[in-house]
Amino acid sequence: MSVFDLLDQSRPLLLVCSALLGLVVGSFLNVVILRLPVMLERAWRRDCRAFLELPEEEAAAPFNLIVPRSHCPSCGHQITASENIPVVSYLVLGGRCSSCRNPIAIRYPLIEAITAAVSVLIALQFGASGQTAAALLLGWSLICLTMIDADRQILPDAITLPLLWLGLVFNSQGLFVTAESAIVGAVAGYGILWLVYHGFRLATGKEGMGYGDFKLLAALGAWLGWQALPTIVILSSAVGAAFGISMIISGKLERSNPIPFGPYLAVAGLIALLWGDQIVQTYLEFAGLNR
Repeated sequence: MSVFDLLDQSRPLLLVCSALLGLVVGSFLNVVILRLPVMLERAWRRDCRAFLELPEEEAAAPFNLIVPRSHCPSCGHQITASENIPVVSYLVLGGRCSSCRNPIAIRYPLIEAITAAVSVLIALQFGASGQTAAALLLGWSLICLTMIDADRQILPDAITLPLLWLGLVFNSQGLFVTAESAIVGAVAGYGILWLVYHGFRLATGKEGMGYGDFKLLAALGAWLGWQALPTIVILSSAVGAAFGISMIISGKLERSNPIPFGPYLAVAGLIALLWGDQIVQTYLEFAGLNR
């Protein structure tokens, strides 16, 4: 009996394994979210100095997703294996560093818990299948992009472009949608926001979003097909507008301050992945178009 057969026959085991895997991956996503933007900035700085023919900076200590080891930002205490158990270590330590007792940001266990929850929802939706394995990659990537864009207002090509190509590769075999739907979805996803961007720029003289948003919607189109794009665009726009207006009314955000659009696209894409068909069916029935 294969692992897939065992998981397929035991739904509780599938959900427990998905949750545990999600916790472990969520811990790794915390590292990617914090370190990838710094790695990109260092690479951009090197490229700029090379282009301007400036002397190279002094060699810095290695910094990537593996080194240096995770440590407390306050006292530099290196996190031990027992202190790095997703969610559990945070609770055992009382949310504080074991060395200096300064608070540990709540975002770390939250991201781990959210990743576990998303993993369970995906397993519930697709069961023990190749679709689940692929959808987990998409869901984890969207969580990572959401947090990076919220923190730094960038959607790294290092994530969006591989996500785009993976969607096309998976759907070349019709994993989620047909190959034709995936190709049209990728082109239309990029083109829709490209037109919105340039229309807004011509009308106001300002840039309303970044090119990373185009690439993210193109990736979602490649995964979910062009049919999912209206749902994603409407959901992301509605939630983004509601959040922005509420923040402005509450005085927590100035009108001139930019609001990253990537998190709303990512959340809408995840909703479309899990419940897109049900949302469209419900709307058609409500509108009396599904008779």
